[in-house]
Amino acid sequence: MESLVKYIVTSLVDQPDQVNVTQVPGEEESVIELRVAPKDLGKVIGKNGRIAKSLRTVLQAAGTKQGKNFSLEIVD
Repeated sequence: MESLVKYIVTSLVDQPDQVNVTQVPGEEESVIELRVAPKDLGKVIGKNGRIAKSLRTVLQAAGTKQGKNFSLEIVD
């Protein structure tokens, strides 16, 4: 899942070398933490959070295919 999120986000931002994705496993669900450069934060969140919501939807769909639950946290 980390590679999927990293691939999508690096396509969106201006500084792809500062994209950092880590997975924190949990009992019920795993949390994917996303860190980007401060200037790229708006591009990842999007207008009214649309891009962040889309990223979460893709992550949820891919997780369902694997039989796991994932959530995305955008850390600044």
